[in-house]
Amino acid sequence: IKSQRVQLGLSTVCEQAQCPNLGECWDSGTATFMLMGDFCTRGCRFCSVQTARNPPPLDPMEPQNLAKTIQSLLLKYVVLTTVDRDDLPDQGASHIRECIQEMFSINPDMIIEILMPDFQGKEVLIDQVIKSGAKVISHNVECIQRQTSKVRDPRASYQQSLDVLRYIKKRDPKLYSKSSLMVGW
Repeated sequence: IKSQRVQLGLSTVCEQAQCPNLGECWDSGTATFMLMGDFCTRGCRFCSVQTARNPPPLDPMEPQNLAKTIQSLLLKYVVLTTVDRDDLPDQGASHIRECIQEMFSINPDMIIEILMPDFQGKEVLIDQVIKSGAKVISHNVECIQRQTSKVRDPRASYQQSLDVLRYIKKRDPKLYSKSSLMVGW
């Protein structure tokens, strides 16, 4: 996985977040790809992903390179995550949709799970991901409410994350949606 990822300029959250299970997952052919590069515009204290106010531009070849990689690995279930890109006019929503749709173009039976950003609660941006065809849409609340201001970037809030999750379910009640908490920070 690593050699192909490096060759095509893709990022994995496995490496960026310094996941302790990386070796075990990669040995079994599992990886979670991180869309929109490896710099996040937010600075949450629990996360090891690099931050930048103005990250490099999105790679226009990422959708095709990702689809190529997924096809070569013969994956049937793919997990995608993203950095936050508050610097972009649509915060990367159209890029995420394009990546997912490109993956479906090579394998329409694939199941895609996307862990998406909060898009600052903008429903029109959340809709782009909902309509992408992903079967599972996830957005993490990350921590309990009273810890949010201590560990999350000020642009994120516990209530905003709950509102995003509520909106996903309201827009498509049949869509699988989920959330997670960071444990062990």
